[in-house]
Amino acid sequence: MKYIELKVHASHQGIEAVNGLFINYGIDRVAIDDPAVLDDIMNKEHEYDWDYVDDDLKNGRDREPAISAFFEDTEENRKLISELKVKLMMLKADEQYSVFGRGADFGRLYAETIPVQDGWQDAWKENFKPTQVTDRIVVKPTWEEYDAKVDQLVLEIDPGMAFGTGTHETTGLCMKMLEKYLKPEMKLVDIGCGSGILAIGAALLGCGDVTGVEIDPDAVKVAQENVRLNKVEDAVRVREGDLAKGLELKADIVVANLMHNLVMELAKDVRKHLSREGIFISSGILLEKKEQVVGAIRDAKFEILEIPEEGEWCAIVAKPKKFLGIF
Repeated sequence: MKYIELKVHASHQGIEAVNGLFINYGIDRVAIDDPAVLDDIMNKEHEYDWDYVDDDLKNGRDREPAISAFFEDTEENRKLISELKVKLMMLKADEQYSVFGRGADFGRLYAETIPVQDGWQDAWKENFKPTQVTDRIVVKPTWEEYDAKVDQLVLEIDPGMAFGTGTHETTGLCMKMLEKYLKPEMKLVDIGCGSGILAIGAALLGCGDVTGVEIDPDAVKVAQENVRLNKVEDAVRVREGDLAKGLELKADIVVANLMHNLVMELAKDVRKHLSREGIFISSGILLEKKEQVVGAIRDAKFEILEIPEEGEWCAIVAKPKKFLGIF
């Protein structure tokens, strides 16, 4: 089967903006080539640093960042690619007119289409390495070796074609909030669980009752396999479903790493699936959409507890408001 790669050349800041555009179109599997990530490692700008970086990775640190999305070569997808190119030109125009502030610099935002053959699906694996996501949790792909340190929890995963490797800021934000708020006796629901990474992470943190909900049947299979891989079958169940529709249970924590519009839709119904002292953790929210999502969550009768940020993304932690002692 033939595929088309849509490759966008941009700045480090532009990569985040283009990724946000892709996510708004439901494109959640991309390949990012950003030398700034390596610079952060070399300059030890993150709280989690590596003891050793291969010399081969140090070459080409001055190259232009790029982000790629891949599509089957169909007439429908060619029209979608044309539409995305127009959106990229509009994004560049907005940047030039200071819509994102005078300091915004998204780079060239030059888009090119490249024909590719089967095999691109596995190319991203070269850049998926063991990553320390929180103080305790390390996400490790199945094909990599890793010697865990004392007190580290190693989450082994093969995302397949499901979204969720743990390396994206939104996943990391959710995992950090789970590590902060989760207690072993709690029940947890992960809405839009993708590869199952958050559900499995909750189980590794000690939660004994976890339900993952995912609309994509292929992703459900991937998540179920990752549950078995991490030996948490007794704690985690994964089911097919559309957000919280048809969900008949209450949990102490509902976590949802989704697009901002889906978080807003979920906020309308999630309250009835939370216990009296429940916590709603959501992410997948670009900073430019933060106030819009916060408004929707408040309109659903929630109180905002905190809004941690990382890069161009944020998570929102909220709890249900109580009125006159009635929940």
